Amino acid sequence: MSEVHDRQRTLDLALRIGELLLSNGAGAADVTATMSSVAHHLGLRQALVDVTFTTLTLSHQSSIDEPVVSLTRHVTHRETDFADLTAVDFVVTKLLTDEITREEAASEVARIASSGHPRKRWAITAGSGLTGAGVALLLGGDWIVLIIAAVAGSCIEILQRHMARMRLPFFYAQVAGGMLATTFAVVLRALEVPVDPSIVVTASIIMLLAGQGFIGAIQDALTGFYITANARILEVMIATAGIIVGVAAGLSIGGALGVDVRIDPGASGLSDLPAVTIGAAVTAGSFAFTAYSPKRVVAPVALLSALAAGAYFALTQHSIDRAAAAGVAAVIIGLVSYWVAGWFKVPPLVVITACIIPLLPGLSIYRALSLLADDDVTGVI
Repeated sequence: MSEVHDRQRTLDLALRIGELLLSNGAGAADVTATMSSVAHHLGLRQALVDVTFTTLTLSHQSSIDEPVVSLTRHVTHRETDFADLTAVDFVVTKLLTDEITREEAASEVARIASSGHPRKRWAITAGSGLTGAGVALLLGGDWIVLIIAAVAGSCIEILQRHMARMRLPFFYAQVAGGMLATTFAVVLRALEVPVDPSIVVTASIIMLLAGQGFIGAIQDALTGFYITANARILEVMIATAGIIVGVAAGLSIGGALGVDVRIDPGASGLSDLPAVTIGAAVTAGSFAFTAYSPKRVVAPVALLSALAAGAYFALTQHSIDRAAAAGVAAVIIGLVSYWVAGWFKVPPLVVITACIIPLLPGLSIYRALSLLADDDVTGVI
């Protein structure tokens, strides 16, 4: 094998690893560090790594007299699959500790990229419904709201899955999801069911909210990857705008049919401590399950999320600002998650992402953009 071909094999492996990490939600800094470590361990010193939101480039020049060898891969599909993320992390660890060769690592990475999801679709649909029910409990909904939120969450998951198969733009999938969630609220109002439509809509769209993307954007900005951070923020705004358009369309259809529904965008009133902790545990655990997290980490994620949500609730009950209380809860998650991730042998991102969901990080963005769309600047402030 020629030296150039050998370098190309190494660069290709590092790129494929980076592609899997980036497409499954890893931050640009983590992707860059992993690709650099793989290339360096396999003999390519000072390889140049360039990571943006959709493109990864890896270049190496062995000497000033030799031509640069450069490879590029594009991230065309994004889907949170923590099983793939964990498997890739395991392969990288074995490669860096010389437990496997480059060829064996390449074979493992190819298998991960080509294999399907480890869980049945009906289980993911049920998990999405359970996530909605957990949020409804977290927000103080009664048993009727819990049932409606569970059904709506499952229906939205099915709808978005079929739209993804049709390769429709993500924005339109968000519009359809927001419209479907509002349709449930309109039907309940038409049937005069005594429920709060705001909680129904909020709990139903929780899987659509772009909180995870916003967290990734902040992480990339703090680590100096400003182009990727801007791209993530734009994606968050487009995703949230899609929900707003869908909700507005649903309300307009309801009004045309004579059903007047008033919704407070992003309504989020915590109930009591038991409901908050149980709701957070159900939300985080079911989200981890639907994101294909290894089963061994689902229960620890639920417990850690319940702890953080309990701390958040206790602080808000003592007149602590919600933003400050959420910050304390996030710090608790950040500190404990690394220990949990190490103990259960999963990447920290798997634990952190699921535990953050019950803090509803995307809800404030949704509320702010909704109120701005209605020219309610006072409500935003």
